[in-house]
Amino acid sequence: CTLGTFTKAVLMSSYFSRAGSWWKNYVNPLIKTRCRWNQQLWRYLAARPAEQKTFDKILVANRGEIACRVMRTCKRMGIRTVAVHSDVDANAVHARMADEKVCIGPAPSAESYLRMDAILDAVKQTGAQAVHPGYGFLSENGHFAEKLVDAGVVFIGPGVRAIEAMGDKIESKLLAKRAQVNTIPGFDGVVQDAEEAVRIASDIGYPVMIKASAGGGGKGMRIAWNDDDVREGFRLSSQEAKSSFGDDRLLMERFVDNSRHIEIQVLADTHGNAVSGTDPLVLLLTDEHYCVHNK
Repeated sequence: CTLGTFTKAVLMSSYFSRAGSWWKNYVNPLIKTRCRWNQQLWRYLAARPAEQKTFDKILVANRGEIACRVMRTCKRMGIRTVAVHSDVDANAVHARMADEKVCIGPAPSAESYLRMDAILDAVKQTGAQAVHPGYGFLSENGHFAEKLVDAGVVFIGPGVRAIEAMGDKIESKLLAKRAQVNTIPGFDGVVQDAEEAVRIASDIGYPVMIKASAGGGGKGMRIAWNDDDVREGFRLSSQEAKSSFGDDRLLMERFVDNSRHIEIQVLADTHGNAVSGTDPLVLLLTDEHYCVHNK
């Protein structure tokens, strides 16, 4: 938390706290807590042994805000970065921010950011030692992670087995059932077409959620309240899943209205270190403290 940011926070707090208790009781403490966590994080990073091995160059296999966040952190750590971009993103912020950039195809994601071969070629061309996938695109694709490992490149993310188990919603639901964990009622296989989706929805009972098996971030998801919604939702969800993740498989389950989102954040590394729950470092790095404070 910089001095300028802290000063602005204090001034804004002084102004808004006069308008009501909401800012004083919630937002102001949150700002102060965020500043304290930032200070703890940078003290932690500064305390690392000087001889601790890190990477010289990382390729960021994504674009937009997440790519910029990764690159800013790499810059603070003295790590060079490589951006991959489509032809229309050549002058995008993430491409200009990186030390090097490689064009991997035309504008459609399926022909650029989802092309494993093009990204692997960019890794070889630039000599990057590791790949950070960001979120979306290939971040939860076990096949991509496996290809990187086979090429001797570090995948900055979960191991292949973990991705295969939890990166695919159909597989993760089956795994949860085998572990006797309660799951939302639904169809645990791949929905083949719109008419099959209508039959499944009738068996489950409306409303239903049509959901992409791959990826996340709310992409490829539609709520359906009747047969017509199912047909339209199946078409739109499969198209969005294909363009976002290169995988158009869909599943269906009962839609739970007015539900609460509960997440437990866990961070671990290859050296056996792990932190979880409301640990300040986890909340800062995952940016999920709003969820924890609210729920």
